[in-house]
Amino acid sequence: MLRIGLIGTENSHITHFTRFLNVEDRHPGTRAVALVGGPSTRNQELAELGSIELIVEEPRDLGDQVDAAIVSTRDGAKHLEHARPLLEAGKAVLVDKPLAASVEDARELLDLAARHDAVLLSCSALRFVPELPRFAPTAETGALRHLHVIGAADPDSEYSGLFFYGIHHVEAALEILGNPVVEPGSLEVRTVRRGDTVVASLEIAGTQLTLTFLVPGEGTRAPFHATGAYENAVVSHPLSLTNDYNAPALTEFLAAVESGTSPRSPQDLLSPIVVLSAITASLERNS
Repeated sequence: MLRIGLIGTENSHITHFTRFLNVEDRHPGTRAVALVGGPSTRNQELAELGSIELIVEEPRDLGDQVDAAIVSTRDGAKHLEHARPLLEAGKAVLVDKPLAASVEDARELLDLAARHDAVLLSCSALRFVPELPRFAPTAETGALRHLHVIGAADPDSEYSGLFFYGIHHVEAALEILGNPVVEPGSLEVRTVRRGDTVVASLEIAGTQLTLTFLVPGEGTRAPFHATGAYENAVVSHPLSLTNDYNAPALTEFLAAVESGTSPRSPQDLLSPIVVLSAITASLERNS
């Protein structure tokens, strides 16, 4: 049996992973067997939901009681700290979005995985929505000239600002653009905030890109949406998330654990953090 430890249990995503693994048994032979964060009310609820017996205080306390881990801590700035002991032990880790909240932390995570031959995976659920393939250029549309991705994100979020939800915009855009490698220092970004709206303008792989981040209202959140302007057409679709939106990432992670190889290269994992770091730096300069 593949034993999974769950870290960052305050995140609702952990409920999804517990449901997929232990309640619905979608992946026979794999179970969530441990929760990190001590005997909190939240962890007691998850333990009951998934019939999980082991609750520990810190990620390092998981030791040899797990074979792999999922880090869902809301604040990406804590992902390096929480994933480090697992990667150093050579265990596979799925880091729920974002991989990190800085290029430096992301690079260290990738270095740890490489040094200890550990599988490391991170991805936004928006990479798997069914609408993304519809943005692929065709002979009819011609080349993609401008891409606009819209959705909720709060630059003042306590969870490292735009990194908490803005990573979705960035990863959806990179997926549509064919996952070009974006090197640190390679981007010219103009980011402007007007009240509850942040707009970032930049160019990636020869395509103009606009990302609009809308601060959520009280109990409301703007849905994700993308529009592509092509030589001969305009393509526009909502980016729809179902109740099982975390399922594809889990499936991809478990396949990577089985094969021993991550399907996403270090460059693929680093590029979204490079883009979002450049956007936040531009926003700070223009504030």
